[in-house]
Amino acid sequence: MASHSRRRPHRKRRTALVSAVAVAAVGVLLSLVMALRPDSEPNTVRAAAEPTAGSRSSAPRTAPERKAKPTPKPKPKPSKASPKPTAATPSARTSPTSAPPPARRPASGTAPLAGRIQPKVAYKGVATHYDAKDGDGACLYGPSPDLMVAAMNHTDYETSKACGAHILVRAANGASVTVRITNECPLPCAPGQLDLSKEAFAKLAGLSAGRIPITWSLLSPSTSDTVSIRYKTGSSRHWCGIQALGHRNPLARLEVKAGSGWTRLTRTEYNYFLSPDGTGCGGALRLTDIYGEQLTVDGIAIRPDAVQATRAQFARH
Repeated sequence: MASHSRRRPHRKRRTALVSAVAVAAVGVLLSLVMALRPDSEPNTVRAAAEPTAGSRSSAPRTAPERKAKPTPKPKPKPSKASPKPTAATPSARTSPTSAPPPARRPASGTAPLAGRIQPKVAYKGVATHYDAKDGDGACLYGPSPDLMVAAMNHTDYETSKACGAHILVRAANGASVTVRITNECPLPCAPGQLDLSKEAFAKLAGLSAGRIPITWSLLSPSTSDTVSIRYKTGSSRHWCGIQALGHRNPLARLEVKAGSGWTRLTRTEYNYFLSPDGTGCGGALRLTDIYGEQLTVDGIAIRPDAVQATRAQFARH
């Protein structure tokens, strides 16, 4: 009886042991199944994906997806080797190795060297009158039998650039007269104003009118005269003043021969071109009108106050 009582507990221990082994085997089997799942990751990969230690989530962390911003395309830059031809780029200019274009004579009517007074332009102003006496004035042309002359207002006189210009003057009543600028009308003569000789004013209105509205424009008249040259009093080979007279169109430049080139002289308000150091005095001269036409004259000796005629004249425009 005693032994029987001892065997029963032994059987219970064996049963418990078998159960424990079975449970352990099931646990091992489940662990193997989980490890062999295709979507499982080794712990080393998960650890490498952890951005910070001690994270609450056991799932691997990856950077959140962000929509990529479109990268702006840089604007195309012109190649330095082949710039786009424009008026401002050197490629648009004539190549230094190519032949230069032939020189063009200024088109009729265009005056690239004109100052304030432009051809084919009608200017508005007023006309007054003065006693011109012998026709001389600030331009220092000297006495003249032709008293159809006028004094240009200070602004349009433009440091004697208006000297010798032929002007067609029209009054509101339709009357007109052609005058030559030989003088300057000082301030308060306003821009556009002409102070006519009494003889010229009388062609437009009675002298008692005193002041009338006018329009005027530049002329390039027909003439059989040629240009003349005069050296100023006191001129020599060490200093000289040179003046041109009788030119059909307003004079823009006067140059003297200096070596192999030309030297431009400065124009005074009394209508002489000065060479203060004597450069070119007594040598060849080159005259240029406002239209760009040039006349070259030679053989003009230094004879102060003598008017010496040439055989040249500017073209009519």
